[in-house]
Amino acid sequence: MKHPINLERRTLLRALAATGASALFWPLIASGKQRAITTKPIPSSGETIPVIGLGSWSTFNVGNDPTARDACAEVMRNFFDHGGRMIDSSPMYGSSQEVIGYGLTKLGKTTEVFSAEKVWTYSGSDGRDQIEETRRYWNVKRFDLMQVHNLLSWEDHLPMLFNMKAEGKLRYVGITTSHGRRHREFEQVMRDNPLDFIQVTYNIVDREVEQRILPLAQERGIAVIANRPFQQSKLIDWAKRHPLPAWAGEIDCANWAQFLLKFIVSHPALTCAIPATSRVDHVIENMGAATGRLPDEAMRKRMLAYVEKL
Repeated sequence: MKHPINLERRTLLRALAATGASALFWPLIASGKQRAITTKPIPSSGETIPVIGLGSWSTFNVGNDPTARDACAEVMRNFFDHGGRMIDSSPMYGSSQEVIGYGLTKLGKTTEVFSAEKVWTYSGSDGRDQIEETRRYWNVKRFDLMQVHNLLSWEDHLPMLFNMKAEGKLRYVGITTSHGRRHREFEQVMRDNPLDFIQVTYNIVDREVEQRILPLAQERGIAVIANRPFQQSKLIDWAKRHPLPAWAGEIDCANWAQFLLKFIVSHPALTCAIPATSRVDHVIENMGAATGRLPDEAMRKRMLAYVEKL
């Protein structure tokens, strides 16, 4: 090296080496520069957010185990250090909300996070109380995004959420579904309500939403969050049994996680994908998908064709 590496950079290199990520980030460290994070706008406001967020389903449901909670906080620390903002959770996710709140407080990030939560109760009258309990868990002033989880009692919850938005108690309103459930009803709710966000399952093998829901989101000016980007690890575990194509470097992909995530967030309708992980090395890999070149339509077809032949 022509230029000496200072102490801070040596420390960072040792940390990355421990996770196996130093080769991926060496060009960034050696140059002393952080690559720009790719963001996309929320159509209803124009506010931009990074294209990679952090999910918490199963991975943050660690109860009161102090070691496991600290490990989750380290995942969050690295997520923020690499430019992340949106963290998504739900009352359905066990202790995840409390663990997120622990991490945010420990890291001093309660005002920097883009907080995405859900209301999940059959009773319309219990919605506000559940949201307030969740807010206390997170230790945030208000939520950025509140979503009706899997359309549960959406007829009661959506009017309540729109009222809370008008009162300044949250910033954005959305609905969610997963595993391809209730898509027809989901479309109708999109058509009939001024939603800011939807959340759906979308990845390189689960593409049903491309037919109707994603075009409708573009037509209606609704931001889209993709859940289950790795099919809860099944997809990426399968992909890693095959070679990453050499041409993946043309879109700055160093691993399968980045390949799969860049396919998702390069869709014109997509705003953000939310992979969940309990490992620091994985969150660093995932955040690499928020840097460098995104595939154009021709490259997306090439990526899809490659995966379909495996």
